[in-house]
Amino acid sequence: MNRRKVAVIVGSLRKDSINRQLARALERLGEDRLEFDYVEIGNLPLYNQDFDGDYPPECTAFKQQVRDADAVLFVTPEYNRSLPGVLKNAIDIGSRPYGDSAFAGLPAAVTGASPGAIGTALAQQHLRNVLSYLDMAVLPQPEAFIQFKEGLVADDGRITSPDTRDFLEDFVDRFVAWIDRQRGEA
Repeated sequence: MNRRKVAVIVGSLRKDSINRQLARALERLGEDRLEFDYVEIGNLPLYNQDFDGDYPPECTAFKQQVRDADAVLFVTPEYNRSLPGVLKNAIDIGSRPYGDSAFAGLPAAVTGASPGAIGTALAQQHLRNVLSYLDMAVLPQPEAFIQFKEGLVADDGRITSPDTRDFLEDFVDRFVAWIDRQRGEA
């Protein structure tokens, strides 16, 4: 079976981000079926419509990396009950100028982790609204709001909680099936 290439966009710039740890754990769970390609967003300038006619090279490279993928996985923290500004900026860059969105038509999944009991539920809802507008087919279920506790992800990327591991294995299984369905391969 061919592995599907997934552009992974982590909405946190922090080196030891719990959302980056979650992304690495998902990569380990799906490594036999998915090839994760991490799309870095920390080097992108703030979106400015003035450069729509002549995109900066880092923006063009970002868009090409997304276009080269079969699907996109967004792993987002929650800042002030919404998605982080750096993630929204990356989405704005990837979707502009009008008519040249790198995201249009791609299957996607959304998840995220937080120490709070509801994980990143509100950030994910806001992100889903944005992605819907961008014509992305977002995996509807399961919604994966992960409460992150110390030690949930081991240094090798293994999820230590059996219940969380089982849940995230199902999330990965359903994401793979979603990609195939959206790409007409199911």
